[in-house]
Amino acid sequence: MKSFSGFPAGKLRFTSVPNLFFSELLPAIDDLAELKVTLHIFWLLSRKKGDPRYVSLKDLSGDGVLLGGLKSLGQEPGESLQEGLKRAMARGTLLHVAVEQDGKRDELYFMNTDQGRRDVERIRQGQLELGVAVLPPEPPLEVERPNIFVLYEQNIGLLQPLIAEQLKDAEQTYPSEWIEEAFQIAVEQNKRNWAYVHAILERWATEGKDDGKGKGDSRKDRRRYIKGKYADYIEH
Repeated sequence: MKSFSGFPAGKLRFTSVPNLFFSELLPAIDDLAELKVTLHIFWLLSRKKGDPRYVSLKDLSGDGVLLGGLKSLGQEPGESLQEGLKRAMARGTLLHVAVEQDGKRDELYFMNTDQGRRDVERIRQGQLELGVAVLPPEPPLEVERPNIFVLYEQNIGLLQPLIAEQLKDAEQTYPSEWIEEAFQIAVEQNKRNWAYVHAILERWATEGKDDGKGKGDSRKDRRRYIKGKYADYIEH
């Protein structure tokens, strides 16, 4: 084991990591490659300036600090890097989009924040000149979906005790895929409140939802689910 001599005296630079990482992600991460890759990307993104903020597979594959830290995991560092990225994407920590430009392909990774989600959508719509978005080569690994409390804090804000029981009831009532998509719609419509999300879920439960479309629905398709009785919550 290589010993650490301690942090030096004087002014030190720090990397900002959301509190939600320690309360929700860290207890759930059970793979060392995923943990190392996730924390390293937090560090890289904190050093970037301007927008959009992302890291590319090309940059990660040439990062000596990261690869050096992955050598101890019992396989080639490049394999550990790919494994860590897949797990972080499947968990929902990272967002991924593959792009092609001038005949060359690269994989871009964004932290799953509000800004990161907007940037990925802008790339997919051709609004950012980072290349043409292409489909990923293979589906990500399956991991446990984030529970409704995590979704609430990620997309609406600090969880209040009065709303906790409503969230528990909703989690037991509606499919997890519906809950995730309802939160996503709330973010897209800039209606970040539980009444809005719950209205969508109740509407789908009452009149049905075309699961064949899912997250790929256009805004026009989605609007047909949120009319009528709950329009006052949604259509503004």
